[in-house]
Amino acid sequence: MKISIKNSEEIKKMRISGKLASQVLEMITPYVVAGITTEHLDYICHNYIVEKQNAIPACLGYQGFPKSTCISVNEVVCHGIPNNTELKHGDIVNIDVTIIKNQYHADTSKMFIVGNTNSIAKKLCYTAKKILYETFSVIKPNIPINIIGKTIQKNIHKTPFSIVTEYCGHGIGKEFHEDPYILHYFNKNNKILFKEGMVFTIEPIINSGKSDVICMDDSWTIKTKDNSLSAQYEHTILVTKNGCEILTKRKTENIKNIYINM
Repeated sequence: MKISIKNSEEIKKMRISGKLASQVLEMITPYVVAGITTEHLDYICHNYIVEKQNAIPACLGYQGFPKSTCISVNEVVCHGIPNNTELKHGDIVNIDVTIIKNQYHADTSKMFIVGNTNSIAKKLCYTAKKILYETFSVIKPNIPINIIGKTIQKNIHKTPFSIVTEYCGHGIGKEFHEDPYILHYFNKNNKILFKEGMVFTIEPIINSGKSDVICMDDSWTIKTKDNSLSAQYEHTILVTKNGCEILTKRKTENIKNIYINM
């Protein structure tokens, strides 16, 4: 396993990529309404990335993926392919964006609620965000990376929800997926330590029902096996001298206050 430690010039480039990825999610927010198709949302994101940001949508063509974003609705866990299905009131939607700028990737996603939805869906989306945010405070140099999985599993046990174990976070930089892989559940991988300059994603997926998932015939779309709802938030993280920096943090996120309010 070769883990890339980014130097100061690479970190500058990844900060730019991270900001651009976060801006895509900010830009698309007012468009996530009932009646719009996920394909049209993808079209808007694609044009924004290519024309406004002069960047590259990393998902497009990646191992054959046909669209520029992954958009996963309700029971879709991840890797949803945008299509002509219209969103409806009460849907919960994950939009996952990865962009390449100056050869460097940044990867982020968030949940959107279309109109009003039920209390379980709202709680699921809030919990997915909370579970991700709670990992930030445990990241610092010379701590084993399995602290992330421990932290997520400890907190998910306090909820009625389950954590998906088939998908994980990953190192990121010039490559979309690099070492190390970040497991979102308790594991014994205490030999790999966080090092200043490491960059990786954390992207836990939680389900309102059981954790089991199935892959659809398109070989991409992953759904909950029991058709329960699924939610995910994701950020790209840089390990700093004393903690971590969230490279894909959106302007509307006040993470410090969210910690206080927990």
